[in-house]
Amino acid sequence: MELRGKTIIVTGASSGIGAAAALLFASEGANVVLGARRKEELEHLVGQIVQSNGKATCLAGDVTDEGYAKSLMDFACDQFGTVDGAFNNAGIMGQMGPVAQMGTATWDRVIAANLTSAFYAARAQVPFFAEKGGGSIVFTSSFVGYSNGGMPGMAAYAASKAGMIGLTQSLAAEHASDGVRVNAILPGGTKTAMAGDDPDTHDFVANLHPIKRLADPQEIAQSALYLLSDRASFVTGTPLIVDGGMSVRLL
Repeated sequence: MELRGKTIIVTGASSGIGAAAALLFASEGANVVLGARRKEELEHLVGQIVQSNGKATCLAGDVTDEGYAKSLMDFACDQFGTVDGAFNNAGIMGQMGPVAQMGTATWDRVIAANLTSAFYAARAQVPFFAEKGGGSIVFTSSFVGYSNGGMPGMAAYAASKAGMIGLTQSLAAEHASDGVRVNAILPGGTKTAMAGDDPDTHDFVANLHPIKRLADPQEIAQSALYLLSDRASFVTGTPLIVDGGMSVRLL
């Protein structure tokens, strides 16, 4: 029960890594507050958790909405009295293609969903945790933003995820003395909706990884669990690579 009695916010919780994390955190004793755009999926997941004797609630919304992160914090406090951590996981891949052919709308959409949303989350969460005297924030970045070997067609995604690592480290340096830990996980290829459903594509991406497979969302969720738990009490400012050796291959 790594998170017994803790209240944790999870965004992007309607599917993929976020949904896996919500189920895992609840099974480890957390009160989970789920956020995503798709209300029906969130409510279904809350039902699953409650049926398993876990504690969960949800508030649907869009992380690119400037006020949504604050609304989630207020909602969590109303429901459970406080907040102890946040897994800011929501994000998108966006339309892939060369920069010279990329529309401004595509660039703006990816940066807003991945990086600006992380800024909104930090702005809502950090002051609360600092005043409280402690808290843990985890962002979902990507190996693509850290050491991607210049993968073509992914400029907007790579830029947003690299920016998230910079944001993570700046926040960690600014607020370590407040007891606020800020880290990021950097997943490799994972079996989520973002990966599509083409078996040939899955095989191709899997073979890029030294481990020769894609991750299950539950495996990625375990790394977020570690960073949110007291086991990581001396860990902050870390881009935690969870990529099946992909970064090793590209270095």
